[in-house]
Amino acid sequence: MKVILRRDVKGIGREHETVEISDGHALNYLIPKKLAVPATPSAMKEAELRLKAMTDRAALDTALLAQNIASLESAKIVIKAKVNEKGHLYDAVGESEIRAAAKEQAHIDLSEDAIKLEKPIKKVGTFDIPVAAAGTFGKFSITIEAE
Repeated sequence: MKVILRRDVKGIGREHETVEISDGHALNYLIPKKLAVPATPSAMKEAELRLKAMTDRAALDTALLAQNIASLESAKIVIKAKVNEKGHLYDAVGESEIRAAAKEQAHIDLSEDAIKLEKPIKKVGTFDIPVAAAGTFGKFSITIEAE
């Protein structure tokens, strides 16, 4: 039986794909759980339109992200944190704090998985922050100062 997947299904296919699957699996599992619909001509046209809209949106998001990364490279982002007498932070600065500072100071909203820190920052200084999403890579600098 031919079905159009409404969501990604592990081992079967990705969202909006038309796949050939056994009748029993389609009728007893995929269709009742609303993971797929039968591949009728009208459903296939609708799936094509949704797939086109999804790819257009992904291309627009990628272009916007590239523009945001380019403008972040020139922005100066400063995060103030409490430090001890040795210059170590009491609380580490992580991805969420960096994302919030970028949104507040540079007016750029980054997705949750865009910032790629190896480990949270625990010292005062200037650091390069790698950013990657949807095949677009870049980096920007932040400065962590004592409060």
